[in-house]
Amino acid sequence: MKIFVSAIIVAFLIATPDKSISQNNNDSILQNATIINCVQYALSHQPIIQQSLLDEDITDKNIRTKLADWYPQLNLNYSIQNNFELPTAYFAGSFVKSGTYNNSNLGFGVTQNIFTRDLLLANKTADDVRKQIKQSTASNKIETAVNVSKAFYDVLLTQKQMNVLDEDIIRLEKSLKDAFNQYQSGIVDKTDYKRATISLNNAKAQRKQIQDLITAKFAYLKQLMGYPVNANLPLQYDSSAMEKEAFIDTAQQVSYQSRIEFQLLQTQQKLQQANVQYNKWSYIPTVSAFGAYNFNFLNNSFGKLYNPAYTNSFIGLQLAMPIFQGNKRVYQVKQAELQLKKVDWDVISLKSKINTQYAQAMASYKGNLANYAALKDNVLLADEVYKTIRMQYSSGIKTYLDVIIAESDLRTAQLNYYTALYQLLESKIDVQKALGTIQY
Repeated sequence: MKIFVSAIIVAFLIATPDKSISQNNNDSILQNATIINCVQYALSHQPIIQQSLLDEDITDKNIRTKLADWYPQLNLNYSIQNNFELPTAYFAGSFVKSGTYNNSNLGFGVTQNIFTRDLLLANKTADDVRKQIKQSTASNKIETAVNVSKAFYDVLLTQKQMNVLDEDIIRLEKSLKDAFNQYQSGIVDKTDYKRATISLNNAKAQRKQIQDLITAKFAYLKQLMGYPVNANLPLQYDSSAMEKEAFIDTAQQVSYQSRIEFQLLQTQQKLQQANVQYNKWSYIPTVSAFGAYNFNFLNNSFGKLYNPAYTNSFIGLQLAMPIFQGNKRVYQVKQAELQLKKVDWDVISLKSKINTQYAQAMASYKGNLANYAALKDNVLLADEVYKTIRMQYSSGIKTYLDVIIAESDLRTAQLNYYTALYQLLESKIDVQKALGTIQY
């Protein structure tokens, strides 16, 4: 009957799909890979983040382990012994055998910590230790979000560069066709035709390099996200919205409290202050209570060993305190105070570092913003110039060299524009990070 029931259970487990596995499979691929979705995916799948979350759980269990010593500690001891020969004792001027051939002991002991500096430290710092590990996780999330966002924009930039080269290749193929037809008609010599061929070959070679670069950048983005290597990652974006998102308020002022690094140092200060107090507590005695109840069994006959039982019990209070340790405790307190001063200097150093980061990030952003505005206008101007010279060449007013130069200027203006947009978006992220507005 048991075998039959077991077979039914096994069959049911096999037939029932594992929802967790199914969920993981569905969750492993993004259908709409916007920058927000990519960041959220990374926060859920990036190994560093997952390890940080595990560290939170490990820290919590470690704290609970230490605080468990506040509870009464109940222990059981059991032993059984058979003596082949009884021990000899000297009594009343003669040597006599003592004890029984069989003995056993069953004892229950309990201890209760009343005052111990280790437990006081664990109790006092429990919340701050949990806070510190959570802040460490938040720091890793911020770093991941920044890196994923930059990698996302970098892929888009490279894709835009390839699109520019695709359009350029189309124009060059048309120019090559026109130059070849004019050469066939005897209007021009081979020079225009050869120049067009050279320009087209150069554009195709450059496109191939960009295409290979996209593959590498996609691999890097997937690595940062914790995304399956062979899975498709269709990036989704709105060019106009992306341009609008590149602008931020440059009048914002930095706030130290917003930076996760500053928050971590503040927590570290509290923990170090607790460490100073912990060393000062070494002058206070350690106090604990204890008690026991024992069952002793003694009999020469093994079969009658556990009848009767001889019991004894006791309770007590223990106080322990080192009186002199060669000024060891004095030095430990001074050492802890010096370590606290080091953290204070770390705070001062971090404030200076944050100010520098903000100044550099804002200067870079403003410079990139001005560069972006100028290069955006250049694209419109270069396009107008190219179209005009193209028409003039068709009318025989301009030479083909002028067309090549105009076309090259247009391609360069477009590539520079997208590069400037990427640099602007990247510097915006750096400003947000410096301000501490990226939080998780």
